[in-house]
Amino acid sequence: MIFKQHLFFMLYSACGLVIKEAATKNKVKGSQGQVPITQNVTVVEGGTANMTCRVDYNDNTSLQWSNPAQQTLFFGDKKALRDNRIELVHASWKELTISIHEVTLSDEGQYTCSLFTMPVKTSKAYLTVLGVPEKPEITGFTKPALEGDHVTLTCTTSGSKPAADIRWFRNDKEIPGATEVNATGRSFTVRSTLEFQVDRSEDGVAYTCSVDHVALLAAPQQVTEVLEVHYAPRVEILNSLIFPQEGQYFKLECDSIGNPLPEPVLWTKDGGELPDMERMIVEGRELIITSLNKTDNGTYRCEASNSLGTDIAEYKLFVYDPNALAQHGPDHALIGGVVAVVVFITLCFIIVLGRYLARHKGTYLTNEAKGAEDAPDADTAIINAEGNHAHAEEKKEYFI
Repeated sequence: MIFKQHLFFMLYSACGLVIKEAATKNKVKGSQGQVPITQNVTVVEGGTANMTCRVDYNDNTSLQWSNPAQQTLFFGDKKALRDNRIELVHASWKELTISIHEVTLSDEGQYTCSLFTMPVKTSKAYLTVLGVPEKPEITGFTKPALEGDHVTLTCTTSGSKPAADIRWFRNDKEIPGATEVNATGRSFTVRSTLEFQVDRSEDGVAYTCSVDHVALLAAPQQVTEVLEVHYAPRVEILNSLIFPQEGQYFKLECDSIGNPLPEPVLWTKDGGELPDMERMIVEGRELIITSLNKTDNGTYRCEASNSLGTDIAEYKLFVYDPNALAQHGPDHALIGGVVAVVVFITLCFIIVLGRYLARHKGTYLTNEAKGAEDAPDADTAIINAEGNHAHAEEKKEYFI
């Protein structure tokens, strides 16, 4: 009995060993047929990168993630590298997903996922980190600039990867600039310059530097500077009446532009001070004459100055007598009469010319009829009718 029990145990053990060896061989064979699957990852600097490695079939074989320096990050669900930015997201026999927070440019590189079969199977995933360009800065503004100055504006942005693209705008219109790219470690510094000569039309113009980059998902980064230009004054006098008359209210305006604004302006008459301060009132840039009379005739001058220069404009005032102006009122009728006479003469000329052509045509037809009996053509018929064969060629040329 004891012998039979011992024999049964030996047979059971042998069968168990065969089954265990077969299972182990199948496990190794199944694992060896698997290749881990990974995907490349792109992330913006400062963001979070999720690295996933998976296999379709796996029988308790461990997965491992390693960084570009071949340091093990996670072996299964066990963390191997002390970096608080790296965390486990999911771990199973078929998948190992980890996350890297606050990614920096130094994290970029090739990461390796390993499946520990015999031999070990690996798959590579490249982590690309996009460097965010810093807010651009414009230099070269000298406030204020003087008319005629040569200005160089430079827009600079650092930290981009790949290199950022800089665009210039003058108000809302894009203008070209000269761009220079320099590598600074793992990122790039980009500069773009504008060169131009300023005039008064540049005063108040907005120059905008816009930085475009793949890492700027929402909108490009921009900075704007408004150019201030100082220039000497220019003066023009505007009047309120074309034909100023005695007794009328009259106003002259000294329209002066300049930066700094020329204030105040100086009004004079005939090279001296204004003669009648009761009727002549200066309000800001305006000279008001409350009631015109003949004594107001003369040359009025407006002078405007700022730190860059002085400009002068003159206006010659002639005050009309209302009665005399009324007598000259028919001038418009006179002009109309002259136009009517010209039109009438033109019509008469057209009528006379038309009658002459009509008569000429009748004479031609009559002469043609008189000589048509023996003539081969109309010209010969007319010549025959006039009885002048000697000058036939001359006649023919005349009628042609």
